[in-house]
Amino acid sequence: MRVLVDTHAFFWWILDRRELSAHARSIFADEDNQILVSAVVAWELATKARIGKWAEALPLATTVAEIIEQNRFLPFSVTVEHARGAGLLTGRHRDPFDRLLAAQSQIENVPLMTADPAFRFFGTAIIW
Repeated sequence: MRVLVDTHAFFWWILDRRELSAHARSIFADEDNQILVSAVVAWELATKARIGKWAEALPLATTVAEIIEQNRFLPFSVTVEHARGAGLLTGRHRDPFDRLLAAQSQIENVPLMTADPAFRFFGTAIIW
């Protein structure tokens, strides 16, 4: 199974936080699954750590590439098509990180692992 992960799911997995659902935890743990970590995750971790909105994210933000490699996850780039899709998504939710992840999920036909209900407004396939 291929799964794109939202930033909080990635964060909770790496830090072994209890907020991660049992189902999400089993997907991360299954070595047969392909866990896609978008460049959006790195951007969001770094941005929110820098502006002081998510101080806990700083260690992950500075080592995200290494963490992805160590966990055998797959880095996932943002394309022009993803950016265009994010800009054209309908709905009032304006968070640029969420819009890009929703667009990637939809364009690539890959479910998004997230606990965030905002993605349902975009019609994104969710796993949690």
